[in-house]
Amino acid sequence: MFNEKDYNTQRTKLILPEYGRNIQKMVEHAKSIEDRNERTKYAHFIVSIMGNMNPHLRDINDFKHKLWDHLALMANYEIDIDTPVPVPQSPNTEPPKIVPYNQHRLLFKYYGHVIEKIVKKAAEYSDPEKQRALVKVLAHHMKKAYLMWNKDTVSDETIFREIAEISNGKIDTSSLVLAGSREILSKANRKRIRHSDQNDDKKRRRQ
Repeated sequence: MFNEKDYNTQRTKLILPEYGRNIQKMVEHAKSIEDRNERTKYAHFIVSIMGNMNPHLRDINDFKHKLWDHLALMANYEIDIDTPVPVPQSPNTEPPKIVPYNQHRLLFKYYGHVIEKIVKKAAEYSDPEKQRALVKVLAHHMKKAYLMWNKDTVSDETIFREIAEISNGKIDTSSLVLAGSREILSKANRKRIRHSDQNDDKKRRRQ
């Protein structure tokens, strides 16, 4: 797909350096794909990789919209594809804002800043029942995030220990029991498949 030899002296200036040269090359390759459907599929693949480079920003409003704007910019607005959101069609449009790098110090990257922030907030709850209900939901979400990141099994004790570390020991997780790793991964996979099917239905309706 790409040239085997790639010398520094031959390299062009990157349009969005934060994504790196390989992403720029993938965008250039996407532009060369003749079949429009295949070109669109490849563009979606590129955007998914771009999103994985910034997992801590997934909960930010318009995050995916920014990614598609960035793809259009890196393609010099010369790529004909179906996009899930409206994107600029020419360089005369105001350029998209750069996705900022993570400035937060995370104890555990696989949980992200938002989850760690909620755990710390839960530690401040004065109502034990409300705190316990929230912590149970958080613990399940954290276990799923751990499994999705590491693709391995994880014990409840590990999750509880990390909750204690994030909350500085202020949260009591004794007697809490979480769903098994296999059950959590199975639910996550079913949700991913359902989401993919919904996206396929939307694409077919647009065609």
